[in-house]
Amino acid sequence: MDYKRILTVQDISCVGQCSLTVALPILSACGIETAIIPSAVLSNHTAFSGFTFRDLTDEIPVIKEEWLRQNIGFSAIYTGYLGNLKQVEYVKSIMSECLEKNAVKIVDPAMADGGKLYTGFDMAYANEMKNLCKEADIILPNITETCLMTDTEYKTDLSKAYVEELISKIRSFYNGKIVLTGVGFSEDKTGIAVCDQNEILYYEHEKIRGGCHGTGDVYASAFTGALISGKSLFDSAKIAADFTYKCIKETEPEHWYGVRFEPQIKNLIEMIK
Repeated sequence: MDYKRILTVQDISCVGQCSLTVALPILSACGIETAIIPSAVLSNHTAFSGFTFRDLTDEIPVIKEEWLRQNIGFSAIYTGYLGNLKQVEYVKSIMSECLEKNAVKIVDPAMADGGKLYTGFDMAYANEMKNLCKEADIILPNITETCLMTDTEYKTDLSKAYVEELISKIRSFYNGKIVLTGVGFSEDKTGIAVCDQNEILYYEHEKIRGGCHGTGDVYASAFTGALISGKSLFDSAKIAADFTYKCIKETEPEHWYGVRFEPQIKNLIEMIK
């Protein structure tokens, strides 16, 4: 495997296992040199009773220009939570100016879950995220994000017909590869739908009740690590699903603010090998 350098752009929550504090260790454990652009710095993530927040939007173009001056490039980019419309535009600029030839562009349109947008986002942001997805080679939306980008009614009782309708609607504006997360066809199952061109493959596992913060970031980071390490699209999606499941199983209810992914990293490395 060629030694790869990947760039990931998302926020840092100094406490709370999500975003860059998940992406950086997981990608590094996969043997990938990982550069970062922090979109914001938070004392802890927003599920805590309070938090501090420092917006770093204005730093993004400054960092980009310095990289261009030093001829620093990347063989892949993976984007997560972006805080505002301007950051999405800056990421597009980085994609067009800082990536090496044939670089892989992965977008996790992290903006919504459970049928609604995250606090601080509106449909203007959802539409701009849709435009960012158009620039990607692979997108990793959940069901809610897909519904928002395709103007489709959100449902919790999923069928293959509904999932395939969502994928068909994505195809109206996006021709790349799709990994749709949160796809389960019974109350005790969840999983993924993976679409490369016209073929759709499904993978399900046990759904653990209660849920945990940061599972989307764990999934996207593990997927990206497996893919850049040379695994196929479906195998990467399956490895990420299995790893995320193991992390949730590792996490006790009192550890409410994130998943205990660190003890499972050794298993991720073995799965990728």
